[in-house]
Amino acid sequence: MALGKKGWPAIKVIVFLLSLLPFLLLTNAAVNDRLGANPIEALHFGFGDWAMRFLCITLALTPIKIITGQNMLLRFKRMMGLYAFFYASLHLLVFIVLDLSLSWEAFKDEVPKSPYILMGLLTYLLLIPLAVTSTKKMQKWLGRSWLKLHRLVYVAGLTAVVHYFWLVKKDYTEPLIYAGVVSILLAVRIVVYFRKAAKLFSL
Repeated sequence: MALGKKGWPAIKVIVFLLSLLPFLLLTNAAVNDRLGANPIEALHFGFGDWAMRFLCITLALTPIKIITGQNMLLRFKRMMGLYAFFYASLHLLVFIVLDLSLSWEAFKDEVPKSPYILMGLLTYLLLIPLAVTSTKKMQKWLGRSWLKLHRLVYVAGLTAVVHYFWLVKKDYTEPLIYAGVVSILLAVRIVVYFRKAAKLFSL
């Protein structure tokens, strides 16, 4: 799609603002006491849901490119990945600041006995190097190692799904949906990988 030099920046601004909208809506609901009986839990789950959604969107962009042959959506891959990290950071921040009241003692007491928290922390730790090295400068500096490092996003997708499964107590509908989405997105990559390998062996 030929949009010209001014077209793409405008679209990126629109996508950026739309991606920021869930944060603004959740924050506004919290300020105006519209999050229900348990506002901290609602805020915590809300940011966590959006972190998972943006992670799925990030994982989806390459398969969409593979299926459609169109590269244009890849322009938003870094932005979507950073928004996944942004909402994951807010998810963690609500837990530490509002749920645990910044208490190190409460953190040490809560984390070891909660596997879902450990899996969530692992997912966040996997996302940190991806966010830090997301710039073009870092991509150039790391060279081929950048691609290897950013494959951690596949692991983060899987650990995020496990985190969600362990967090939910009764209704597993949403975790199952995310598990299905992540599985399909990873399956597309696996199929492409083996097809390329088969072509190389057939030469």
